[in-house]
Amino acid sequence: MKRLKITILSSIISLIFQTSMAQESKQDQPAVLNHIAVYVDNLQTSTEFYQQLFNLNIIPEPFKDGKHTWFSLGSVGHLHLISGEGASATFNKNNHLCFSVQSIDRFIEKLNAKKIAFEDWPGKAGAVTKRVDGVKQIYFKDPDGHWLEVNDDK
Repeated sequence: MKRLKITILSSIISLIFQTSMAQESKQDQPAVLNHIAVYVDNLQTSTEFYQQLFNLNIIPEPFKDGKHTWFSLGSVGHLHLISGEGASATFNKNNHLCFSVQSIDRFIEKLNAKKIAFEDWPGKAGAVTKRVDGVKQIYFKDPDGHWLEVNDDK
């Protein structure tokens, strides 16, 4: 009987320790990206731009006020377009959203078909930057002037 009590007590202590360690390790986890919010001037125009160019899926948004479009970005989070003031600003190329695609050449064909100008990092029109690791990238602006990078990083 004494042996059973010790075994049970040992199991309880072990469970408490494991639970404590699990909670501690969860608290020590790095934060994860939930969403990126971008102000836009014309919600419909920007929604169509992102949806058609990047094939993004619209997801439900809780406000239902006609001022928001939410897109899924897969496991990395969401992109929230918000109609509002501040949309007509000038943006630096260093502040950009980046999307990776399977083929930069096919994506460039899509841009050309839609008559969307692009450039390499230094700003040469119609050019592609090739990083030292071999990743190809281009830059262009959305309808509100936000810089976008598209690359073929795997």
